[in-house]
Amino acid sequence: MGFLELAKARYSCRSFLDKKVEKEKLEQILEAGRIAPTAVNYQPQRVLVLQEEKQLEKLSECTRFGWGAPVIMIICYDKNVSWKRKFDGQDEGVVDASIATTHMMLEIQELGLGTTWIGSFNPAKVREIYEIPENLEIVAILPVGYPAEEAKPSEAHDRRNAMDEMVYWDTIK
Repeated sequence: MGFLELAKARYSCRSFLDKKVEKEKLEQILEAGRIAPTAVNYQPQRVLVLQEEKQLEKLSECTRFGWGAPVIMIICYDKNVSWKRKFDGQDEGVVDASIATTHMMLEIQELGLGTTWIGSFNPAKVREIYEIPENLEIVAILPVGYPAEEAKPSEAHDRRNAMDEMVYWDTIK
């Protein structure tokens, strides 16, 4: 499958089978996040992988999402490692972690698994429950698993703005 086909096939999966994800597949997903490009190649992305039932159950205290996925990945970046832009001090760690997350999401799709980016969560509660140190900034939560039979893209999945609403050539006017 070519890249554009893969990107178009990926959708926000919100229904999972009660089936364990193989360790080899999890390692491939994590490798996709590890090799993602980062500012100055500082590689500040950090991933907490939750698989134990006890750990997965705690997620409901942080977000109403998760959909019973057998694996939850909490993607963070280490603000002590991330590159800061010299002109204004902008921390590029959130960009780095987002790129890594996107790479992981596409690998998840490639492996026949499903996920969606959970952005609606209580970061203070995630930090407290999972004992995430203060130097790590939480960016996203990915539920990972085999899509249930009823899992399908939302009605809005294929709706895209026209190219000319996104692209400007030589000037933005």
